[in-house]
Amino acid sequence: MTINCKGNLIDVSSPKVMGILNITPDSFFDGGKFQNEKEVLLQTEKMLFEGATFIDVGAYSSRPGAQHISEAEELKRIVPVIELLIKNFPEIIISVDTFRSKIAQETVDAGAAIINDISGGKMDAKMFETVADLQVPYILMHMLGTPQNMQQNPVYKNVIQEIISFFAEQIFKLHQLKLNDIIIDVGFGFGKTNQHNFEILKNLSLFKSLDTPILAGISRKSMLYKTLDISAQEALNATTSANTIALLNGATILRVHDVKEAIEAVKIVEQLN
Repeated sequence: MTINCKGNLIDVSSPKVMGILNITPDSFFDGGKFQNEKEVLLQTEKMLFEGATFIDVGAYSSRPGAQHISEAEELKRIVPVIELLIKNFPEIIISVDTFRSKIAQETVDAGAAIINDISGGKMDAKMFETVADLQVPYILMHMLGTPQNMQQNPVYKNVIQEIISFFAEQIFKLHQLKLNDIIIDVGFGFGKTNQHNFEILKNLSLFKSLDTPILAGISRKSMLYKTLDISAQEALNATTSANTIALLNGATILRVHDVKEAIEAVKIVEQLN
């Protein structure tokens, strides 16, 4: 199983790690940490050195109840960072965390290679045709509602069936537009209760029926730290445990804040094969 990132074929049949670079002032774990060029470059260099295949850059915080920002503000934050990263790390594969087609277009023009859409095409009607025109890999995430309201009272009759059926429908639309490099992300914590999150983690292997790479984004999330009654800052060990379960259940990309530990989890799980 490969994905084509600007002519660079990445084999995701062996799991890969995506490092998170939040350039938002209000992200739940690392908000405000990487606000100047030096901090951004140091963190990116660290993640690449530790073994990240992809760097996921986000300028819009999607934590529950996050503040909504304008398209202009998102562009102003993100484009200079992408240009900076490409200049300093010419081989870098950048994923952009956005649900807006205009941001997708401009960031790919600036050198990004993947679009990571938390809304799975639901918050911008032009997103699917834009990524299909750009022919870049697209991360299709499931979210119930919006970041502003998703955790108010998420209800499902059958959480696994409903998410699989959402993916099947959206993948069909993307295939109609001739986009084939699709990665699914079940969206841990995005319109899901703790019980939903753990049910999805336990049954992640069922999503293999969709025949796409599976991305797991569990890093330091509240499903872990609230379960253990600790803070996000203390949830690295829990993250490694959850990532290991995700890998055993078919995850092929881990999206994480802590690359070194995720790479170690991948290496240990690969010994089983």
